[in-house]
Amino acid sequence: MSGGLLVAGTTSDAGKSVVTAGICRWLVRRGVKVAPFKAQNMSLNSFVTREGAEIGRAQAMQAQAARVEPTALMNPVLLKPGSDRSSQVVLMGRAVGEMSARGYHGGRQEALLSTVVDCLEQLRSTYDAVICEGAGSPAEINLRRTDIVNMGIARAARFPVVVVGDIDRGGVFASFFGTTALLAAEDQALIAGYLVNKFRGDVSLLEPGLDMLRDLTGRPTYGVLPFAHGLGIDEEDGLRVSLRGTVRESAVAPPHGEDVLRVAVCAVPLMSNFTDVDALAAEPGVVVRFVDRAEELSDADLVIVPGTRGTVKALAWLRERGLADALLRRAAEGRPVLGICGGYQILGEHIEDEVESRAGRVDALGLLPVRVRFAREKTLARPAGEALGAPVEGYEIHHGVADVRGGEPFLTDGQGQRLDGCRSGAVWGTHWHGSLESDAFRRRFLTEIARAAGRRFVPAPGTCFAELREEQLDRLGDLVEEHADTDALWRLIESGAPAGLPFIPPGAPAVPAARTVPAAPAAPEPLETAATKEAL
Repeated sequence: MSGGLLVAGTTSDAGKSVVTAGICRWLVRRGVKVAPFKAQNMSLNSFVTREGAEIGRAQAMQAQAARVEPTALMNPVLLKPGSDRSSQVVLMGRAVGEMSARGYHGGRQEALLSTVVDCLEQLRSTYDAVICEGAGSPAEINLRRTDIVNMGIARAARFPVVVVGDIDRGGVFASFFGTTALLAAEDQALIAGYLVNKFRGDVSLLEPGLDMLRDLTGRPTYGVLPFAHGLGIDEEDGLRVSLRGTVRESAVAPPHGEDVLRVAVCAVPLMSNFTDVDALAAEPGVVVRFVDRAEELSDADLVIVPGTRGTVKALAWLRERGLADALLRRAAEGRPVLGICGGYQILGEHIEDEVESRAGRVDALGLLPVRVRFAREKTLARPAGEALGAPVEGYEIHHGVADVRGGEPFLTDGQGQRLDGCRSGAVWGTHWHGSLESDAFRRRFLTEIARAAGRRFVPAPGTCFAELREEQLDRLGDLVEEHADTDALWRLIESGAPAGLPFIPPGAPAVPAARTVPAAPAAPEPLETAATKEAL
């Protein structure tokens, strides 16, 4: 049986995803065969694996950090919010239906524990170490009985837990102490210690507080990670509510040509896979902003309508805010617009949706000769083709089926036959996420945008997005290696939580113990189990 560790957090956005990735990169660099794991993820940013399964983008990024191919085993349950109260449930990479939060936490979640434990067992039978990421906070005591992603999976696997806290928000000591003190004794026995994230300043000033925290809890702090600017790593969740003026982190380099290129991304509701624009933000001289006002489109050289889990809702939002009219004016003036996935559907003629919004037929913006019908089965694919004479790869995650009735082909098979999307004047649309990560295509596309916008912008010839991503992952590994007690972390991974960790009152009401993980089988079992079939 391999070793492992659970990275929990005092809050959402404490840094669990990047710390997990950093630990994976540190381990693989020292020759450890390691895999990431997150039992249950809630995110609108997802990815398609080679096997055709949909998982969270954060787990795909962590797999890259571990230098392994991502699989559905690494994120068996993915929740994709469709409103404040319901989410699409993706189980083992396949959408199995919509469910309210009350219905999910009312028993369905608990029924999935055996499925996620089976997935973890299979990873442990194959890898030397498995680094698990928790979700939210392990001290959400109202949800502890049905927890399968924090202490539920830690107790099932007997994994030690390191709690990450974001000191940049303030209150990190209270958060560490309170998180521990609100757990039942059985859960506290697995809380091995803490990791401070996003620290600015002189660590020596923090050390007295770390000593007092150890005296109060009997647990050490395993490292203080400094605040790191410009990591540009895939985010798990959507951007925060206030998006006006938010600038996607860009490469710190001057433009290669005489001008910069300004890209405005419409911050539509339920925006999904906004990471599509990361490759643009990595280009020297490209400034990417998320906007929610019509006037913010006026100085943009390119406007992107991104993917969304609520296409009809996003279309109504664009109209309510005047952004739809601004897009129509841009198109009439020959100024560039790009729609990706749901954004592509919004730019078409009409949408027939009896699946996502159940709104029936809805008139879209009419900028592309495309009619969209929502199918119950989701398209999940990893296509490849050509656009603007350059190779392109991407991935598809959508219910909408496009009936293209004109325009120029956008993404082709290299022989001029349309694979996806279309172009009409200065308006482009495609279902392919990730296409802008193809370097040669991105450079040619930006050259065409600059020409249409009248900008003397020239893409830098040597920008390689894959290499930049590797550099960022190495930076995460460096943060862990240089600022964490890696010897102590390795002992945790190899041997588990230390015995005799003190109980911090008041604790929480005891919950039934999760089933423990038996010895790993000699070879991985099939993915499909009875629990998987019956859980939902």
